[in-house]
Amino acid sequence: MSSTSEAIEPDPARGNDLQTMRSAGWPVEGRRRWSYVVVAIVLVATLCFSFQRLGLSAASREGIVAIQSMPGGGDASQVVNAASRFFDQGWPPVISRERETNRIEGFDPNRIPWFSHLETREKPTVSIDIIDGEVVQREVMETEQVLVEPLGYLFRVAWLMLETLEIALWGTLFAVFLGLPLSLLGSRRIVHAPLLVTATRAVCSMCRAVPELISALFFVLLFGFGPAAGVLALGFHSAGFLGKFFADDIDNADDGPANALANSGVGKLGVFLHALLPQVLPQYLAYMQYILERNVRAATVLGIVGAGGIGVELMGKWHNFQYGHATTVLLAIFASVVLLETVTQTFRKKLIRE
Repeated sequence: MSSTSEAIEPDPARGNDLQTMRSAGWPVEGRRRWSYVVVAIVLVATLCFSFQRLGLSAASREGIVAIQSMPGGGDASQVVNAASRFFDQGWPPVISRERETNRIEGFDPNRIPWFSHLETREKPTVSIDIIDGEVVQREVMETEQVLVEPLGYLFRVAWLMLETLEIALWGTLFAVFLGLPLSLLGSRRIVHAPLLVTATRAVCSMCRAVPELISALFFVLLFGFGPAAGVLALGFHSAGFLGKFFADDIDNADDGPANALANSGVGKLGVFLHALLPQVLPQYLAYMQYILERNVRAATVLGIVGAGGIGVELMGKWHNFQYGHATTVLLAIFASVVLLETVTQTFRKKLIRE
């Protein structure tokens, strides 16, 4: 007689013998199979309805038409026309800045910025006169003086990008200083009061639930327009993530070193510093690096609501169809994120090695 621990192979000749398959340890429940099918059908139907309601079907059709309208494939589509217009007007990026001197307050032609020069240009304008009681419109050429700064717009974008990085950096520091206490109070291994742990994790959830853009509106209302509102918005939102991640890592750390120190009479702070922190520090640094990069991207959007940064510049140029300027801003954001990732990754590896 075979051992009871051996799996019983189902006999194909007996058909769908559920009893034999259950005895062999197969996860088969005859009564539930139809319920799974019904749930799958309902889920697919819901997704199809949502796909249609969100306009994804129309977008898919436009995408198919765009692929078919590639060179030699047929008439141009709306997607191809819009993309072509953007790339035609958005490249090359604009790095210079031109301003009419009569619109510059306190302009002194003898004190212009370095590497700048003045140009005199003519532009057609419409002159409206009243002659013998009749309105007469004439096109005349008007002369204007323009201050041309070859790298003026690039410097402006760099300054705004620096402000954006500062907002992200301070928001991350604020999140770390707020997230660490939340993680300690939200860890079941450190705090043995379930009510306090639940309340702390609820605070973290609340911080994560409120988007940065919404909290930025609130802080703009409290502190006015400026980078301070952006720093607070990013800090509170990111603290919710760090508090949860840090607490989960503490709870999931290996018990061995912590128990050994605790049994030898070391206090909770010593156990955390010498047993738990060395285990979770690499994850902590990875989380902080991710939050910093994420805050840089988020800070570019907060400027829309007046919370500082480069977002206002990007949206203004985009809405005015100045795609060359918008391309410069987008490239600056991309370069900043890549450079920041490289620097933080190098710093994290060096810190972990030490």
